[in-house]
Amino acid sequence: MVFGIRYFINKEKMALIERGINPREGQSAPKPFLSLKYGLLLVGLGIGLLVSLFTVIQTHMDEDNAVALYFGFIGIFGGLGLICSYIIEKKWLDEHQK
Repeated sequence: MVFGIRYFINKEKMALIERGINPREGQSAPKPFLSLKYGLLLVGLGIGLLVSLFTVIQTHMDEDNAVALYFGFIGIFGGLGLICSYIIEKKWLDEHQK
């Protein structure tokens, strides 16, 4: 089955080349900010875990409320990391489009 799929993919690419079309033209463009986005997301998740841990320790919460607090802070700080990534990308794109 793998050979059959590979055969048809190769046949399709050869047909595109015969018609003068670049087969790699339809592929997606590279994403230079992808690692920044994931990095800021993970940093935000880590900060969210630390803040929730310190909050639970300081307030002596029971386990049910602590779990909800952990998930809440993870979501908030992960979202803040993605927002920071968007702001950095937007600023960079605005500078380079001028």
